[in-house]
Amino acid sequence: MKRRLIIGISGASGAIYGIRALEALRESPDVESHLVMSPSASRTIAEETNWTVKDVKALASVVYNYADIGDAIASGSFRTAGMLVAPCSIKSLSSIANCFGDNLLTRAADVCLKERRPLVLMVRETPLHAGHIDIMQRAANSGAIIMPPVPAFYSRPATIDEMVNHTVGRALDLFDIDTGLIKRWTGKSQSTQ
Repeated sequence: MKRRLIIGISGASGAIYGIRALEALRESPDVESHLVMSPSASRTIAEETNWTVKDVKALASVVYNYADIGDAIASGSFRTAGMLVAPCSIKSLSSIANCFGDNLLTRAADVCLKERRPLVLMVRETPLHAGHIDIMQRAANSGAIIMPPVPAFYSRPATIDEMVNHTVGRALDLFDIDTGLIKRWTGKSQSTQ
């Protein structure tokens, strides 16, 4: 049976992270992607990318309705490898940190926490005030992994795509999924290899 990974895309800036995760998972024959997107994600996709919502949905193995809190990923009996929310808005983070599962994205995240499955939140906001930091800590105390999309420069990325790939690859590493997106650190300068 294929491993199931839930991908949540909220309305925060950085929809490309969720899209790139779906693209990478599509190339992983042993992983099935389960997508849930907030309504605001549609606008962010249109504003920030050349993708259509229809094309993003076509990347996923299964697509869920954000408003249907009774769908499969809302139950702990539906086994998954966990969930990546990329990007994760402060609104979604707040709902997750406060166990407020009023939509399928936040309910699925809460299920991952209660079932002790990995939940990686690619929180996308800057600068942060004390309230943001407080809810990140609350989510982390419940078991979430807080992973803002901070680029790594040791691989000397030359394009935005390379930075996005590395960040998404590192996020998928947290689920033990190696997509080949990362130039891994070897202990030697990348410029001398």
